[in-house]
Amino acid sequence: MNETLLNAARKTVPTLLANAARTERELTPAPDSVAAVRAAGLFALTVPRAAGGQEADLRTLVEVLAELGRGCPSTAWVVGLNAANKGVAGLLVSDAARGAVLADPDAVVCASSVVSRESSGVRVPGGLRISGRWAMASGSELASSAIVGVPLPDGAAPAVAMTLVPLSDLSVERTWRAAGLAGTSSHTLVAEDVFVPEGFVSFPDADGPARAIPPESMFTGGLAALAPMIGASRGARDLVAAAVSGGRAPYATTYARVADSPLGRYWFTEAMRRTDSAMRRTVRVADVLDGLPAGGRLPVTERIELRVELSTAARECREAMELLLDLHGASGFAEDNPLQRFWRDVAVGTRHPFFTPYTLAEDYGRLTFDVSPTVSLAL
Repeated sequence: MNETLLNAARKTVPTLLANAARTERELTPAPDSVAAVRAAGLFALTVPRAAGGQEADLRTLVEVLAELGRGCPSTAWVVGLNAANKGVAGLLVSDAARGAVLADPDAVVCASSVVSRESSGVRVPGGLRISGRWAMASGSELASSAIVGVPLPDGAAPAVAMTLVPLSDLSVERTWRAAGLAGTSSHTLVAEDVFVPEGFVSFPDADGPARAIPPESMFTGGLAALAPMIGASRGARDLVAAAVSGGRAPYATTYARVADSPLGRYWFTEAMRRTDSAMRRTVRVADVLDGLPAGGRLPVTERIELRVELSTAARECREAMELLLDLHGASGFAEDNPLQRFWRDVAVGTRHPFFTPYTLAEDYGRLTFDVSPTVSLAL
């Protein structure tokens, strides 16, 4: 783990926390938060050192994002998915295109979470012409480029070309209004007859296969989504710790403060235990992946175990939040109380598709009893 980067992240937390309400209100990370993250070099976490980046390993990525999440989970989410998207871009496009992406190591790359049915691509000499709409592109208003999947109608079977497109060729519709993670700028990207050069397209051709994303590489996105949620649980824990050890008393009891109650203290330590357990699980997954040699692969039985670990960690974050809300009481839901924002962010972020518990449980059972195939296409 890179302690220098972790310390840099810690120094940004007060700025992120002070601007968290504005970030949520304006549906995008506040300018002061963006400036603080950029000054700390955290938009370049996964950029190679040769290109001016930090070249952080996954353990460092998790630790840094969890720290940022203590201040503002929405901003941490954008930082994390940018880090993951830059790695994906490097796997999909040509060396020349990758060089264009890394020309500014602090630039933001966003990506849509879906292959839109409202989009299509037409092959033309030298590349692809695309039109369409792609929703939930986190960081869209900060990004300089975007990764979008484009269905191609010119084959016997449905196929998708992955494209890297400058944001200057796209427009952003502000469609993201959610109960949690509202400040992630996860809006809709729109393209109208945009030309994408072939070096910026990964075509699914029989005579020239598209560059595939190894399943192991997809874990980076899962770690980048989960770590800010652990940070949010820690941020909530900080708030509740101050309340229960201060003058807050359990309603209509003989106690002068919550911390005087043995079960109040137990409730708090249970929240701590779940948050700490979530972090241990997530770091363990990061360490396993960091330990792989370049191009190394894991058997599917190990991949499902790691996915279940992350799904369990996501559940533990939610459980910790519920315990903390019990301790704090109904005032934690007041609009001017940061606790309710942490709660809503965790409720939304831990439902990321990478952590879907019932499909992972089904695949775990299938692999345990050798019942093929798995139901998860990205496993």
